[in-house]
Amino acid sequence: MKRVAVFLMFVSLMSACSSCNNSAANSNAETNANVDSQFANITDANAALAEGKRLLDENDTELAIAVLRHAVKLDPDLAEGYFQLGIAYSLLEMQERRPGEVAETETNSKEGRVKPKSEKAFEKAVEAYKKLLKNNADDDAAQFNLGRTYAKLNRDEDAQDAFKKAVKLKPDDTEYQTELGSILIKLARYSEALEPLKKAIELDESNTRALELLEDAQAGRQRLNYVATPKNANMANANVNANSAANSNSNSATRPSNTNSRPRPEETRRPNTTGNRPDTE
Repeated sequence: MKRVAVFLMFVSLMSACSSCNNSAANSNAETNANVDSQFANITDANAALAEGKRLLDENDTELAIAVLRHAVKLDPDLAEGYFQLGIAYSLLEMQERRPGEVAETETNSKEGRVKPKSEKAFEKAVEAYKKLLKNNADDDAAQFNLGRTYAKLNRDEDAQDAFKKAVKLKPDDTEYQTELGSILIKLARYSEALEPLKKAIELDESNTRALELLEDAQAGRQRLNYVATPKNANMANANVNANSAANSNSNSATRPSNTNSRPRPEETRRPNTTGNRPDTE
């Protein structure tokens, strides 16, 4: 009887949990439907994009995602819409994930791994920016934003190429120069980073980010130069040789001349510096 009672209690608990899950799912579905209907009256993709950016600035991430998804639905080629959507998903994933986990993911069967939605959105942004540049290769803003998107995907070499093209198209933009310097520092190309960062400061003396990055680039170059200097390499080799010689001498210490008696406590064993065997009694 006790077993039957326990079993019935278990079944009852499972049913209750199932009901709770169904209620939560229905509630989420209703919430999503309400959110979608809230922005259904926005028929212009750029207007939806502007609203999504506003919500992001106000830290209303979930609503921002809803309206940004609406924006790219209205215009599947809206590159900045995908970029902002990637940022919004990144924020949500940071808030919800546990260590080593991501909040919302999709399986990418081609790569055989789980890919976060933020990454999927950034990849869509890359495609859209490339499409823009295919139609207008001189669009400096699209080139710059393509570089930013590559940087979000940690495709640093591609980001560098895009930023260089943006700087070439519009060399008097302090932000373009700053981002080029930043990615070059990330790639440990400190000497190359100096020129765009100095140019960024020349264009805008109040560019504090460029000033900080310039200090990082100068420090990085000094580190590399110190390691690469032949004098330092010779000094390092000399230190190694000196240490090896000291170890060799200490290991060649001989027994005291009187092998029948133990040395007094204050005596030490001295190395044989003559190269001959020690005198014996």
